[in-house]
Amino acid sequence: MKRVQPSSAENYIQVLDGITRKTLVFGQNTLLCEFKLQKGKKLPLHKHPEEQTGYLLNGHIILHIDGESFNIQPGDSWAISGNLEHAADILEDSVAIEVFSPLRKDYLPA
Repeated sequence: MKRVQPSSAENYIQVLDGITRKTLVFGQNTLLCEFKLQKGKKLPLHKHPEEQTGYLLNGHIILHIDGESFNIQPGDSWAISGNLEHAADILEDSVAIEVFSPLRKDYLPA
């Protein structure tokens, strides 16, 4: 378990073209990530068993959850149940913070 993570510009992983992820901290049941999303890119439709909650720090995205679209602005937040299809269109360079529960083992640092 990682209890404290000092701020750092290191350890970002490219997930897709224009989308990077950094695992910040994790506990027994939750994992916190930062995503950097580049304007004009898309996060394709996908699903995973973990519940996901998020908060947009800056930028602008359209979030698609289970066939419904949401205009997400800085300060907006969301919750996506496990195994629910979701995607995003990135309208401006954006930074999102997301929590996954239970832990996404594929997001744990090596």
